[in-house]
Amino acid sequence: MNPALEGRTLPPIGPYLVGREKVREFARAVQSRSPLSIDADAASAAGYEGLLAPPTFAIVVQEAALQQLLAEPDTGIDFARVVHGDQRFGFVRPVVAGDELLAHLSVTSIKTLAGNSMVTAETAITDLDGELVVTAVSTLVVRAEQ
Repeated sequence: MNPALEGRTLPPIGPYLVGREKVREFARAVQSRSPLSIDADAASAAGYEGLLAPPTFAIVVQEAALQQLLAEPDTGIDFARVVHGDQRFGFVRPVVAGDELLAHLSVTSIKTLAGNSMVTAETAITDLDGELVVTAVSTLVVRAEQ
């Protein structure tokens, strides 16, 4: 793992258009029972401009930014040894169908423990006006070579 990655900020990815059917598919995949993620009338009656995405839907937007990081030629990350260590979300507002979002990834920490490397990346997910919607923080663990 390249320790010089810490502090690196990558160019934004997107825009990602949050589609109504993608929200429904994701809601079914995570077994969300909320009608706000399935029924447009229920979401509208609750005051949302589109279907309400389940909270973990933000990982869909963050994923492209993480792939961009993993594709950087100087990371020293062997993807075959990567496991997902931690995931957190901090919301300013919910994600709804119709949102167009940009993902701005920064590497906030590189650590080594027992031969395993951990890279923590924070992704600020904004709308097209630059307003923060959600911050997604992922820690990837690169297992030590056997």
